[in-house]
Amino acid sequence: MSRTDGFDVASPRRTRDIIDKYGFSFKKSLGQNFLIDQNILHKIVSAAGLDETKGALEIGPGIGALTQQLAQHAGRVTAVEIDNRLIPILRDVLAGQDNVHIEHGDILKLDLGDLIKRQFAGLSGVSVVANLPYYVTTPILMKLLEEKLPLEHIVVMIQKEVAERMAAKPGGKEYGSLSVAVQYYCEPELVCIVPHTVFIPQPNVDSAVIKLTVRKRPPVDVADENHFFRTVQGSFAQRRKTLYNNLTALVGKENRDRLAPLLESCGIDPTRRGETLSLEEFARLSRALLEAGMPG
Repeated sequence: MSRTDGFDVASPRRTRDIIDKYGFSFKKSLGQNFLIDQNILHKIVSAAGLDETKGALEIGPGIGALTQQLAQHAGRVTAVEIDNRLIPILRDVLAGQDNVHIEHGDILKLDLGDLIKRQFAGLSGVSVVANLPYYVTTPILMKLLEEKLPLEHIVVMIQKEVAERMAAKPGGKEYGSLSVAVQYYCEPELVCIVPHTVFIPQPNVDSAVIKLTVRKRPPVDVADENHFFRTVQGSFAQRRKTLYNNLTALVGKENRDRLAPLLESCGIDPTRRGETLSLEEFARLSRALLEAGMPG
């Protein structure tokens, strides 16, 4: 029988028991907040669509609350933990779960392509499923996306405001360069809002679970991805400024006189703001700047 059979890690009592047993102290610098709500865990695991033919890559397992649930649904679970103090706790809590591998390391420094090949060979698909620390959410997600890893889904619990920005549509204040980047690579779906009261210790803000279904190919064609993303970032450089003013800083004053006609040739009013442009319009704009020899 598994050591985890008969109890759930994600309850206030069990979490405190484990913390007390090992004398664990939270490191604020690592953004450690342990989830103590089984219902939220079930929603996360359900959103990932796991079964015994699929693998789950978990980032920041903490004391194993989510890991425990993933092990019951996935064929293989690899959990990457940066805090070496948690490794013996995880191995003890998850003892007997022979489909779980604990990897000590920094997710931002690991060769994830190699890790996925080693850990999930022979499985039909792999998804990232995690409760991500707030302070490092965006770098982790952009690494997962930019490295074009063979992932089906990325189901993560993150700060509510960041999740809303990822899923935002053009025209709203939440829509920005992060929205464009995420939606270029994925189809986002907000799964649920998570109140700050279901964590130990409690963070200052609420969280949200977001499901990112990784696209097999981007929804728009771009000639140069780096140029495309520089164009997007330049368009949002100062949100209150018009697209024309922001892009003038990007392409240089020497190209100022050419910029307005170029925008109009793309069907884009130079007085619009970046937050109103769709992915298709950004792709069209980047392509026109590139063809005109303007930097992006």
